[in-house]
Amino acid sequence: MNQVILEYFSSFTAMHYVIIAMNLLLLLLARPIILKTAGSLSRRQIDFRVSVLRVLNLAILAAICYNAIYTGVEQNSNDDQGFAIKLISILVVLYLAYLASNIASYVMRIKYGKTNNSGDSLQISDTYRSRMLTLVASTVITIIVFIAVIRIAGFSSMLEAGGAIGFVGVFLALTQQAWAPDVISGLVLLNSEMLSEGDLIEIGDSDPILVRVFKTKIFHTVLIDIVNNHRIMMSNSKLRDQTIHSLSKFASAKGLREKLSFKIGYDTNSIDVKAMLQEAFETVAQADESSIDNAHPLEIRVLETGDHAVEWGVFYYIKDVSEIVAIRQRLSEEILEASHRHGISLSTPKTHVVTIEPDTPASVRVG
Repeated sequence: MNQVILEYFSSFTAMHYVIIAMNLLLLLLARPIILKTAGSLSRRQIDFRVSVLRVLNLAILAAICYNAIYTGVEQNSNDDQGFAIKLISILVVLYLAYLASNIASYVMRIKYGKTNNSGDSLQISDTYRSRMLTLVASTVITIIVFIAVIRIAGFSSMLEAGGAIGFVGVFLALTQQAWAPDVISGLVLLNSEMLSEGDLIEIGDSDPILVRVFKTKIFHTVLIDIVNNHRIMMSNSKLRDQTIHSLSKFASAKGLREKLSFKIGYDTNSIDVKAMLQEAFETVAQADESSIDNAHPLEIRVLETGDHAVEWGVFYYIKDVSEIVAIRQRLSEEILEASHRHGISLSTPKTHVVTIEPDTPASVRVG
């Protein structure tokens, strides 16, 4: 038994041991390397990239052992050893390409990314320029790997290589409707700087939803629903077709200008309405000075004089847009409590039309 093991290991050369040692080292360092270049990737994405590197390492180790042991013992040096060397070369090229792609993404993010303050730590997120350069670098690496694999596999003639490249070109042309609109829309969104990671936006017009941009990728954008606290994945082309309100990029130095509207009956005096709304606002502003800007006076305006009630608008400024939902809820609740103290109803009155006489066209409106 020992003799057989010695015969197997005698077929290993110094080069085999060097390659095996390097692969074992890279196998152990796979996670630190990915964590260093990961940026703001999720744990699941990091685990996937680590697994890809380790699978390639194990495949290289298996190919090395096949080349050293099987071809050495069976003496099928011409065919088997040639196949093993080609397999090892292809796996090494794929490993180096995947590693180079991660490093290129890290370098572009460091050099051209945007630095954001997140609590006590600094985070560097992608910008249009860094994402574009990363895409260009990945494309160049992919082309180089594709040509290298073709050459290593033995497609030496121009006809064979051209046929393989042509097949890829036809495949991309036939599938461009599935990926091209999302890629172009993603680059347009990044270039517009309307959807920076961490921004708070509203999507839609009739029934807008309030979301935070988590990450804009090549094919889709991941959003976080602020109200329901869950993630939403939306294709870039569909997101680009939506009306986007960027709440984080307000146009005034005062902060984000917010509005709450209430319908109050015509029988209520305007002075009483303003006093009630002002009292509720001051109560909330004093309790939360860090989120609401109480340095600027509350704006109370009549938005519409409808058939049933007067629609009043309350305009105020927010310092911290991340608290927008909590502020809306607290202010609405305080206005409700203040309406009870002032004896003002916030329910929309009903108006009935009563005809006095059948032959008389005039009517009396009763509130």
